[in-house]
Amino acid sequence: MADLNGEQHYLGLITKETTSCYRIGDPVIPDHQLDAVLESQGFWELPYFENSTKREITATVGQPAYLHCRVRNLGDRAVSWMRKRDLHILTVGAQRYTRDSRFQALHQDGSDEWTLRIFSPRLHDSGTYECQVSTEPKISQAFVLDVVVSRAQIVGNKELYVKSGSDINLTCLVLEAGEPPSFIYWYRGADVVNYSGRGGISVLTDRQTRSSQLLISCAQPHDSGNYTCSPSASDAASVMVHVLHGEQPAAMQHGKGNLNKVISPSTSSVSLSSQSSNASSLKYSLQTHSLQLIAFSCHLSLLLTWIFMLKLHNDDTDENETKRFFENISDIT
Repeated sequence: MADLNGEQHYLGLITKETTSCYRIGDPVIPDHQLDAVLESQGFWELPYFENSTKREITATVGQPAYLHCRVRNLGDRAVSWMRKRDLHILTVGAQRYTRDSRFQALHQDGSDEWTLRIFSPRLHDSGTYECQVSTEPKISQAFVLDVVVSRAQIVGNKELYVKSGSDINLTCLVLEAGEPPSFIYWYRGADVVNYSGRGGISVLTDRQTRSSQLLISCAQPHDSGNYTCSPSASDAASVMVHVLHGEQPAAMQHGKGNLNKVISPSTSSVSLSSQSSNASSLKYSLQTHSLQLIAFSCHLSLLLTWIFMLKLHNDDTDENETKRFFENISDIT
């Protein structure tokens, strides 16, 4: 083993296994005391990285990102963090060497871990970062950071039609989240869904699966509105819910023998093409009814005219003429 001056030294029989270095009369040093003896005599092993840390990190925009670097046998050498894309030194030891205050080095005395923390990371912070040790030559370990935009997604279409008295069942998933959300709130319009103001409302949130389910039982028309799922540090998602009372549109009907079965997100969906087709059919139906109403008005006007003319007849109008009069009216109407 060489000391700091490059001279080779033998420590005698350090352990029972190193017989090739043994000289008669050298002491036997137990294994558990070896590190202390090396340190007391000025000998150190070279630093090396511990490979148990995660090297590929996914962080969410706005949420702190942590890059953990563990260095063994560091001695009096310094650990620095460098951004690979522009070779910019971010930190040396516990000191920050960049004007960007979002970067900070974390280290506890006596610990082998040197952590780079990035407050509120942005998309352009994605890339490779190096943990470096000031040996000669310098050694480094690369970490890849991927900063993503977390977003919510409500399962199903952007619009949901339910029949009055049925249940509203909405499921929200949080996608591209580096860590589980701290919370997931549900809104109707601009207001948080009020659990106490109306019975029959429940929310089941699972942070580990990053999901939340909103259930509103026995929905009424006043429950209609724009429902929004808003997780922490994620873009929100919304769905428009229509609770209809009475006769249902064709878009809500499903199956031949059951015209009142409402299509829910878990069974089927209302496509844009079917909505367009239903709108065309409704328009045609209204036009047909309008024409029928106009024809009926004409017939009624003609009938009133004949009745008025009838009153102008003399009392001696014979029975046959009156009969022919009403037959004419029947033919017209």
